[in-house]
Amino acid sequence: MVASDLMQTDLSVWGMYHHADIVVKVVMIGLLLASVVTWALFFGKFAELSSAKRRLKREHIALSEARSLDEASRTAASFKGHSHSAVLLNDAQNELELSAGTEDTDGIKERTSFRLERRVGAFSRHAGRGNGFLATIGSVAPFIGLFGTVWGIMNSFIGIAQTQTTNLAVVAPGIAEALLATAIGLVAAIPAVVIYNVFARMIAGYKASLGDVAAQVLLLQSRDLDLGKVTNEVARPSAAQKLRVG
Repeated sequence: MVASDLMQTDLSVWGMYHHADIVVKVVMIGLLLASVVTWALFFGKFAELSSAKRRLKREHIALSEARSLDEASRTAASFKGHSHSAVLLNDAQNELELSAGTEDTDGIKERTSFRLERRVGAFSRHAGRGNGFLATIGSVAPFIGLFGTVWGIMNSFIGIAQTQTTNLAVVAPGIAEALLATAIGLVAAIPAVVIYNVFARMIAGYKASLGDVAAQVLLLQSRDLDLGKVTNEVARPSAAQKLRVG
């Protein structure tokens, strides 16, 4: 009799979901949506970061062949799309323009270094968007699934008390439905944790590449300043400024 009752009960994934309590259903749907978002982030962000790293590597190679900041700026003008290298070069050029009239080249280098460091940090934060969501899913999804399991098992015991029977046909379906919530929680959490770690390594490598480009830009600016290749208006005070000082 017990075996026939179990055979009549639909224990497929869809059947267990269909017969689950409304709270367990909400938990399952939420976890499935979180899993969909996780994979959407993976495919979109992986393609974006891979393309950005390849482009940055090509730009770094091109900039390493430049002999001056002006030459690097002309090279950067040929970069297609939104170029982070061009932005870093523009910051270095802009600092030279804002520092017109000073002979303190060390101060120019320090201010440029600070600006480039902040710009690299901003690019890195932008590249890391979405990782917080992955971390949240990876850490919270198992507990949400466990909540659905506990709720389902509570309902199973309530059913046992109401029917006043320990028949396996009464207990097994409810426990199976409850455990399905934990399974879905793990399905959502495990890929999220793995993808988060993959992106963490990719972003760290991307940030290192940005740092290499920023170092190259700072090297070119420093060389220009030390060799006196910067225009008089930038590196030295103008005649009018000297008269005002006098």
